[in-house]
Amino acid sequence: MKRRLLFAALHTPDVVARARAEFDALVHEGDADMTADEVAEAANRQQSEGILFVNTLPFDAALIARLPDSVRVGATSTVGYDHIDLAAAKARGIVITHTPGVLTDCVADFTFMLLLAAARRAHEYDALMRAGWRRRIGQGELLGVRVWGKTLGIFGMGRIGQAVARRARGFDMRVLYNDRQPLPPELEQGATYVADLREMLPACDFLSLNAPATPETEGVINAETLALLPRGAVLVNAGRGGLVEEEALLAALTSGHLFAAGLDVFQSEPDFDTRLAALPNVILAPHSASASVETRNAMGFRALDNIASVLAGGAPLDPLWT
Repeated sequence: MKRRLLFAALHTPDVVARARAEFDALVHEGDADMTADEVAEAANRQQSEGILFVNTLPFDAALIARLPDSVRVGATSTVGYDHIDLAAAKARGIVITHTPGVLTDCVADFTFMLLLAAARRAHEYDALMRAGWRRRIGQGELLGVRVWGKTLGIFGMGRIGQAVARRARGFDMRVLYNDRQPLPPELEQGATYVADLREMLPACDFLSLNAPATPETEGVINAETLALLPRGAVLVNAGRGGLVEEEALLAALTSGHLFAAGLDVFQSEPDFDTRLAALPNVILAPHSASASVETRNAMGFRALDNIASVLAGGAPLDPLWT
């Protein structure tokens, strides 16, 4: 007998097809991911044993309390898990898993794309061309800043931060990083650890934020820390929106203290602060750093692997609590 799975998020055709083949899957057919109310109703109707969801669903204590006792595992098809109340899930005995590792290189590619696009004013060039061009650009106009040979600071040197550092080495960049503790030398691969973020920032021509959202990292990039960056620095955030106080970021961008920013994440999503969109020196993306066919398939397949393992009586592959 196939295990009962509530597939509560929109996903790629390949992932949905596998879910239907391997599970008694109740697949959401709407044009948006399921809401908490829809998940609670469907899970009780199906008596679901597993739920696959993404970060659009607040898997919080209120929702968990409404789920039937049949639910044994919840798998988020994301690496981040700040949308999940792990304590409430553990209290109910619901195993929670995520998908680390499979999206590392895709997110690192996107991070570096944002870095290059912000530094070299790709948004402005594109807008100029779509408007028809028709006027030669003088050699002193619309100048970006060079990436090659500059210093990149990385806040958060986990899998993704390390992958960004590998890409930076292809541009002969000096790499500094800040994290709770230094990496083993074989993982640093030439990067230099700086224990205090505030000591690292004045040396950074570019700053990439690749840390998770935690109480300790909330608002770590604020008016005080932005002021420590050299004038003309470029900020890239493909980590979490909560790392940055956006009022301070707007002030730094409009004053010229920051040359530019590349942003994939925001304090409020999807209802982000549209003042950012009005600035020519910001390149924006809708939290899409992992959005390639290959990576989204891999994320969905990994979530299904986790659910299958738990429902078969085995251990989760990527547990968020044990």
